[in-house]
Amino acid sequence: MPAATAEPVQLLSPDGVRQDASGDRARHAELVSGVGAEQLRERYRDMAMVRRFDAEATALQRQGELALWASGTGQEAAQIGAARALAAQDHVFPTYREHGIAWVRGVDPLQVLSLYRGASHGGWDPTASGFHPYTLVIGAQLPHATGYAMGVQRDGDVGTGDPARDTAVLACFGDGASSQGEVNEALNWAAVFQAPVVFFCQNNGWAISSPASRQFAAPLARRAEGFGVPGVQVDGNDVLAVEAVVREAADRARSGGGPTLVEALTFRVAAHTTSDDSSRYRPREEDELWATRDPLTRVEAHLRSTGGADDAFFDAVRAEGDELAARVRRGVREMSDPEPLSMFDHAYAGDHPLVAQERAWLETWIATEPEEAR
Repeated sequence: MPAATAEPVQLLSPDGVRQDASGDRARHAELVSGVGAEQLRERYRDMAMVRRFDAEATALQRQGELALWASGTGQEAAQIGAARALAAQDHVFPTYREHGIAWVRGVDPLQVLSLYRGASHGGWDPTASGFHPYTLVIGAQLPHATGYAMGVQRDGDVGTGDPARDTAVLACFGDGASSQGEVNEALNWAAVFQAPVVFFCQNNGWAISSPASRQFAAPLARRAEGFGVPGVQVDGNDVLAVEAVVREAADRARSGGGPTLVEALTFRVAAHTTSDDSSRYRPREEDELWATRDPLTRVEAHLRSTGGADDAFFDAVRAEGDELAARVRRGVREMSDPEPLSMFDHAYAGDHPLVAQERAWLETWIATEPEEAR
């Protein structure tokens, strides 16, 4: 069983140069050998659209249109690379910041924003996209992901050799969540039962105001050894490297090889959420360093230097991003407040006597109490 990699897997340098494909790097390079100029343009577009959406969501929160926003700016390569590595039948269990994976899996950005506006509980149908609703409780989604993966096993959808049937689960979490008991319990359980899970940690350096150095003394990927599973550390700002590493882990999971822990080293450019001020605890030098490792400028530099894209392409992407921002801005402002009784609609799959009793009480209260008391 391979130990955690000695250094992060990187295929595209910060200045956009393809790295020498030798040793383990050759194996990973082969996994994305089909990603040519056209495919790389698609990945750049994904990252650019998600960043533009993110900027618009931040502005909407500042304008009072959203209650909160958790920015993912800076983490686009980790998310787009991971999402592009998955098969259609794979299932994703996100945190509250996986806007890029939601985008690739076909979740409308307005559905994501309805949660942050308080217009819904974020309950889109995961069977349509393979993307579970956002989880705001830190680390709580990992036992769910492991349980789902064990269900996939018992359904016989692992190790059949049928690429349209074999299924993997991507369990997303951050470096801060790695300190939660649920994360470690999920890793242990998945390892014991060889569940088809890719544990995908986006290590963005900070758990709100706590630096990673205060959370673990060794690379997070090395924890995998203690659970008896492979661990890989990857440059999380390199979309090609992330796609290769996650594809290898997902292929392994689908074939019956069990879980893998992937640690993607990236950076949270914005604050933890819009309720936070990262300038109070994060040194400016760190921001300046990671600005030189921006995932979008890396791909843009590569595409320009290799003739894979020109000004016309990048101008078109910017224009499309502005159109998305306008649609998001309009859609958020048009969202209506939910009816109070709708909170009971999806509490259980079927009827439940206690829910019916509570619904009836609230319905009576609404009908009898004066409006100013509500």
